[in-house]
Amino acid sequence: MSTLTTPRLSVDYLKAKFDGAQDYATYVARGNDKQRAAWAEIYERASLTSDQQALVGGFTRQMHVLAVSGVWCGDCVQQMPFLQRIAEANSATLHFRLADRDEHMDLAQQVQINQGARVPVVLFMAEDFELVSVFGDRTLSRYRAIAARQLGASCPIPGAPLAEDELRAGLQDWLNEVERNQLLLRLSARLRGKHSD
Repeated sequence: MSTLTTPRLSVDYLKAKFDGAQDYATYVARGNDKQRAAWAEIYERASLTSDQQALVGGFTRQMHVLAVSGVWCGDCVQQMPFLQRIAEANSATLHFRLADRDEHMDLAQQVQINQGARVPVVLFMAEDFELVSVFGDRTLSRYRAIAARQLGASCPIPGAPLAEDELRAGLQDWLNEVERNQLLLRLSARLRGKHSD
């Protein structure tokens, strides 16, 4: 009987995975016409308010954000553009990339949600690629909306309508998670010692 061993989520492993992942535009371009249109529609609607932009603009710690995703996945379509918009609001400190789950199954198997290679799963890392946290596959507001509609499917069809209030709540959920990780890094004794701040 053989045992599958996967690399630990070490700094070197995570850096290699981040370096092997794609920026948002390159990743989305992988999709077919319908998929690209669905990603574009959510991206265009997902704008940050001036208060949200100011918050993100005040982030000072370098942070690497890696999403294990599927360009075909409705949950990714309806959530990952939020992270791109957040990253764009402070590209000097927030570095966002996406890794296709099926091409990076070794990573996906290590960050399973409820024993499944679900997507999206987002890894938040410090400037030196130390793992800070893992978040997936849906935010609370997304789960609430799905529960309210009593959907049975695990992944809505890309392009399925996303109500404006659900879009705003999802964007805020992701912003809260990014801010939580940023504050964790900003208050980190390890990083405060390193940067003398």
